[in-house]
Amino acid sequence: MSDKKIKLAVLFGGASSEHEVSRMSVTSILKNLDREKYDVIPVGITKQGEWFLYSGDIDNIKGGEWEQDCEHCTHAVLSPDPTHHGLIVFSDSVKVVPIDAVFPVLHGKNGEDGTVQGLFELAKIPYVGCGVIASADCMDKEITHIVLERAGVKMAKFISVRSYEMSDFDAVEKKITDCISYPVYVKPANAGSSVGVSPAKNKAELLKALELAFEHDKKVIVEETIVGQEVECAVMGNVFPTASHTGEIVSCDGFYDYDSKYINNTSKLYTPARITDEQEEKVRQTAVKAYSAIGCTGLSRVDFFVTENDVILNEINTLPGFTNISMYPKLMQNTGMTYSELLDKLIELAFNR
Repeated sequence: MSDKKIKLAVLFGGASSEHEVSRMSVTSILKNLDREKYDVIPVGITKQGEWFLYSGDIDNIKGGEWEQDCEHCTHAVLSPDPTHHGLIVFSDSVKVVPIDAVFPVLHGKNGEDGTVQGLFELAKIPYVGCGVIASADCMDKEITHIVLERAGVKMAKFISVRSYEMSDFDAVEKKITDCISYPVYVKPANAGSSVGVSPAKNKAELLKALELAFEHDKKVIVEETIVGQEVECAVMGNVFPTASHTGEIVSCDGFYDYDSKYINNTSKLYTPARITDEQEEKVRQTAVKAYSAIGCTGLSRVDFFVTENDVILNEINTLPGFTNISMYPKLMQNTGMTYSELLDKLIELAFNR
């Protein structure tokens, strides 16, 4: 990277069920980017998928007021044409705003699943985070199971269910219970932040949980319930990734759902996690192994269940939450890195890749 300011497009919002989480994450990021290093270009994406160059008050992003700020919203799109290497902005006239790099602060579908990463690749613009294939594979929980279990990473037993199978729910329930005993967890295959996830202790609850999950995806996975500590590890890097020390989450509501993560703030976070040194080392080694096996670059948060006798990977989040209560920045800050230095490093990794 040169000494001149980097023209950094920061994307937020998105056509996703995690749109609100993105607004919280990006508010923290925008307030911590060093304006001596970056010419920051915020780009908001509505739930309907409209793109706007946003020049208004950062504080209006978190609550969604930015969308009504017509004076500071200008329609814009990121051009897939690499000769443009930037945003096409539709104001009084059509113009191109050059971009050096993109920080996609987008969670869930259309942001963390390889779709927007494909656009960046076409445009030949460096971007923060994982590439197309790793993003897609980590987003799809069934594919994550297949790839990581093939690589020797232990995960919970699971069964996948397609929406068309629900025409015979009795057969679906038998398929599941032939492999997994109640209680189980039901999850949309492609969603994050625990959106659409719920437990089921019996057939009636299973039906309700499946119906909820299918509201968010056409494919659902059903996993065995693992009773253990919820432990997370932050991983960073491209060719030679490194893992942070661990953090532990204890939900006061019994289940670390969307509200526990982002709304009521009742969960407790412990850094480091309350596990043995041997368990800590196994979590960190497994996090790096999984990260490399599925092809992650830049960053990811790797989540585990730690039992008395085992370490079981739950999922990989390729663009984890960056709110003021989120685990990834907390874990990286515990390594001695400031929030601003963390952002600098992630942007540097984007250029290096």
